[in-house]
Amino acid sequence: MKTIKEISKEIGLEENDIEPYGNYMGKISLKVIKKLEGKKDGKLVLVTAINPTSSGEGKTTTTIGLSQGLRSLGKSVMITLREPSLGPNFGVKGGGTGGGKCQVLPSDEINLNFTGDFPAISAAHNLLSAIVNNHIFHGNELNLDVRKLNWRRTIDMNDRSLRQIVVGMGEAGGAIAEDSFLITPASEIMAIMGFADSYSSLKEMLSRITVGYTKDGKRVTAGDLKAQGAMASLLKNAIKPNLVQTNEGVPALVHIGPFGNIAHGHNSITADRIALKLADYVITEAGFGSDLGAQKFIDIVSRRAGYRPSLSVIVITVKALKHHGGMKKGQDGLDFLVKGMENLYYHIENMRRYSIPVVLALNKFSDDKEEEIEYIRKELQKRGYELALNEGYLKGGVGSIELAKLVLKTLQSTEPSQINYTYEPGDPVKTKIEKIARNVYGAKEVEFSKKAMAVLKQIKMENLDFMDVCIAKTQYSITDDQTKLGWPKDFVLKIQDIMLSTGVGFAVPLSGEIMTMPGLPKHPISEEVDIDEEGNITGLL
Repeated sequence: MKTIKEISKEIGLEENDIEPYGNYMGKISLKVIKKLEGKKDGKLVLVTAINPTSSGEGKTTTTIGLSQGLRSLGKSVMITLREPSLGPNFGVKGGGTGGGKCQVLPSDEINLNFTGDFPAISAAHNLLSAIVNNHIFHGNELNLDVRKLNWRRTIDMNDRSLRQIVVGMGEAGGAIAEDSFLITPASEIMAIMGFADSYSSLKEMLSRITVGYTKDGKRVTAGDLKAQGAMASLLKNAIKPNLVQTNEGVPALVHIGPFGNIAHGHNSITADRIALKLADYVITEAGFGSDLGAQKFIDIVSRRAGYRPSLSVIVITVKALKHHGGMKKGQDGLDFLVKGMENLYYHIENMRRYSIPVVLALNKFSDDKEEEIEYIRKELQKRGYELALNEGYLKGGVGSIELAKLVLKTLQSTEPSQINYTYEPGDPVKTKIEKIARNVYGAKEVEFSKKAMAVLKQIKMENLDFMDVCIAKTQYSITDDQTKLGWPKDFVLKIQDIMLSTGVGFAVPLSGEIMTMPGLPKHPISEEVDIDEEGNITGLL
């Protein structure tokens, strides 16, 4: 690896722009944003995917591989990625830094404690929980209703036992209340960190967080408790993007990590903005398939931030296509692939609906059959699309040159057009939900529970219809039912509840059986993780 000083110098940063964390990691000062204001933006390429299997289909590997392929062709390129969460790292998925010859380094540091961003976010979140309970203990001056507290606790670990707990509030008479934990990537503070680009904007958003309601129904915020200053102080360094590198020395900004199926699934707009000023091409990734990560990136992230993707790369694998064709363990055959192609066609149409050019990348595995790859290629050609093989995992940048060339060719041959957003900012929240359900997922209707309808009524009363909608649903299906594979049509999307994240400005409808605190599988990856006497960590990837 190059030292962090070498990497920062390569992209035009000065010594006082970077705060080193050891030899190979560093944080970029927020002052850099103002320094780069006059520079022209590079082109932004969004990497998304079809609906994945539980092991993922290689979006991060493809993002890194594409950047290394572009670098091999002599292009100025950077990548922006989310930080991995310890929950998935030790659960089903494993590390979130790519794999093989397409990794961001130092991978062990990034996958585990990195520069302390996640612990800082957890601490700020739990500080607010402590302040709320302390306020109640000392007389409850704001008249908070302990039955209507909606600020939970957080931990960056999959722990199903924390989904529901009972706490003593310390009120006179020993009041008891139900409470729960959510995983840190689902914390509203994690989402806020994605949009805060200064300490003043950070404090403003933190102050708007809803912690509960008074006994007469009035909203109580973190600002009412004077908590925002202390919370922002804990986040002093976490707000700064982290600079690292790929296997082949491509500069990478890895910053914050909201989940794609619960939150908005993207790194910070600060990281994107800095990268776009420093490189001609920026490759970024949105969580899960285009129905989740790409939809939220386009309708929420890029719209708020004021930049737009010039092109989207849809990552596919033979394994995932067969899975969407109904293939079970121990089965195989071309019939599964033929049927599973429907899921890919959905994601192509979804990105076309936004008026964003599409490139298709097959993340190639060693056991993929040539006849299967050729079938996919021919079927896509019939629809006017080229397929690029990505072999970056085994070959690094050289294995991603075919994809890099197709990306450059597509960028040169298409003119940017107006993005066709899913909803208008002035639409009521209910309308926004229905437009996403019908126009993005293809649902025939939306069914709201009594609980969800009560929240919609509350939104109207409190004039909160300005909020963006960030639907929480399964990543494994276009619908809210993970067993419905391929391209389901004319289904009903069921909204069980709606969380109001007033700090970041999200209405978060909960659909299906989505959980904000995952659990570990029977045999988690943590069983394989170990460290030797030299400090080398194994089993995480």
